[in-house]
Amino acid sequence: MKILVIGAGNMGSAFVKQLHAADHQVTVASKTAEKARALASRHAGVRAVAPQGAADGQEVVIVATPYGAAVDALRVAGDLGGKVVLDITNPLTPDYMGLTIGHSTSAAEEIARAVPGALVVKGFNTLFAQVLDAGADFGHGQVVSVFLASDSDQAKKTATALAQSLGFKTVDAGSLKNARYLEPLAGLNVYLGYGAGLGTAMAPAWIDKT
Repeated sequence: MKILVIGAGNMGSAFVKQLHAADHQVTVASKTAEKARALASRHAGVRAVAPQGAADGQEVVIVATPYGAAVDALRVAGDLGGKVVLDITNPLTPDYMGLTIGHSTSAAEEIARAVPGALVVKGFNTLFAQVLDAGADFGHGQVVSVFLASDSDQAKKTATALAQSLGFKTVDAGSLKNARYLEPLAGLNVYLGYGAGLGTAMAPAWIDKT
C-alpha cells in the first residue's frame, strides 16, 4: 500500500520501521522537517515530505501525532475524501493517567467529524510504541492484538490487511463509536505500564477457544 505516516515521534518511527519491513511504500511527514528527514534516512526508499498536501496520492494516512494536534495535521495534509485514515491517538491528560473526553464521544469520532469524507478507523491505540517497534510476536505462541473500529467496511478491511501484513492479530471492534471503549482500554494499558510500573513490554489481548 501507499501509506503516509504523519508524525515522527515514537509511534510514527515504529510505524515507519514496520511498514518499510513489510514492503509498503512509505512516506513520512512531520511539522519538524528535520525529524521526518532523519527518520526517512534510516529506511531505504522511505520519503520525507512537507506536511502540506502530503496525503495526495496516498491510500492510507496514519495520524501518529498527539490527539490535540491530529485534526490540524490532517487538514494540512490535503484532501482526505475517500481515503482511509488510521487514528492511533488517545485523548490523554498531561500526566497520561486519564482521558480528556469519553463516554459520549471519543477522539476517533471527533476526528471523523472534523475531517468529513475521510474513512476513519480506530486502531493500534492500545499498543505502546515499544511494542510496535519490536513487532507482533511476543514468543511462546503469543501474537499482539490490534483492535479496529470503523463505520466503513472498506476502511476496516484495508486496516485489517495492513495490520496483518505487519504480523498482528486483528479483532473487529465494530463501529467507530466503540472507540469509546478502546481509548479507555489504552488508558488502562498506560496506567499498568507506567503508573503501576509494569513496563511497556505488554499489550491488551482478546482470547477465545475457537
